[in-house]
Amino acid sequence: MDIVERFLKYVSFCTTSDEKTGMTPSTPGQMEFARYLADELRSIGLAEIALDNNGYITATLPATEEGHPVVGFIAHMDTSPDASGRHVQPRIVTNYDGNDIELSEGIVLATATYPEILRYKGQDIIVTNGKTLLGADDKAGIAEIVTAMEHLIQHPEIRHGKVRIGFTPDEEIGCGADHFDVKEFGAAFAYTMDGGAVGELEFENFNAASCVIRVHGVNVHPGSAYHKMRNSMRIAYQIAVMLPRFQTPEHTQEYEGFYHLIGMEGTVEETTLRYIIRDHDRTQFEYRKRELEHLVRKINTEYGEGTAEIEIRDQYYNMREKIEPVMHIIDLAKEAMTAVGVTPKVKPIRGGTDGARLSFEGLPCPNIFAGGENFHSRYEYLPVPSMEKAMQVILQIVQMAK
Repeated sequence: MDIVERFLKYVSFCTTSDEKTGMTPSTPGQMEFARYLADELRSIGLAEIALDNNGYITATLPATEEGHPVVGFIAHMDTSPDASGRHVQPRIVTNYDGNDIELSEGIVLATATYPEILRYKGQDIIVTNGKTLLGADDKAGIAEIVTAMEHLIQHPEIRHGKVRIGFTPDEEIGCGADHFDVKEFGAAFAYTMDGGAVGELEFENFNAASCVIRVHGVNVHPGSAYHKMRNSMRIAYQIAVMLPRFQTPEHTQEYEGFYHLIGMEGTVEETTLRYIIRDHDRTQFEYRKRELEHLVRKINTEYGEGTAEIEIRDQYYNMREKIEPVMHIIDLAKEAMTAVGVTPKVKPIRGGTDGARLSFEGLPCPNIFAGGENFHSRYEYLPVPSMEKAMQVILQIVQMAK
């Protein structure tokens, strides 16, 4: 099975994660996919394959010679709940001509909106039908790792040290490292294959937290509501508009942080707001959390104690402080990219990876491109040569690690 066939098989599994279930993995499709992957890893000849009850998979490619550090490669099995991942119908646009791509009737991947796609003119590109995300985040990463391991097994003449691979659930909801056993994994360092466009190499990411605000109202008949009704939806809206208008994802870039309202549901009696909080700077990150708590206190002062409740949960932190002492692993990734004709593009992640948390748990774990663009969107696409280059980078790292 080549890398494209492998990826197309992987996206047939619905693995959308869901933070509301409280389970690990959070959705049954992830465990179904994990079982398939475990069987596949056995079939290609990897060793020490383990699939635990939480859906984590680990496996080993034994060393062909001693004296090398143990290198790890990690990717996540889930896809983002931001867009549907059910019944994904991918299509390969061969020899892309540089024009708009009609995904389905009325849904167009337009070059005016997504000009980055013009970089891939003349390449084969995998797209969706415009009704779901594609799942390159991060099934491209899994396909790249598995294909690289298969190549190394089929070519025992290639000299390398021991390699460990790991596939995790629920990365998209900030839980991918919750049950990852760093000590058992046993790598000196690792890379998540979870970046975007070809060449990306990242060792800085957002500090991240999730926030849930619950607003309690009082419902009575609107005809007799005077000085009695307390409409929780209106109060929730008041909280939302008190946040800085331009500190949202659509108004920020590079190192700028934001508040992102990702869910709002309610009735007169109760409304829930769900936010994610992001900032590269730790001091600013802590300030953002305090600001939300301050707004809730203001609401309770105005409407009565207990009107609004807030719960904030830290998800991960900026890995930079853990990578800087071991910058040789960044140099190794750069050298591997250069060796296969890819120009390294070091940039901060406006997001996070399992590697951020794993770095804080003792496994330095920067992020390498998986090749896709427009993640979490029906307009997601994956240039085939980018995926192939990522696989080649893995092969180079394995051979060059000393």
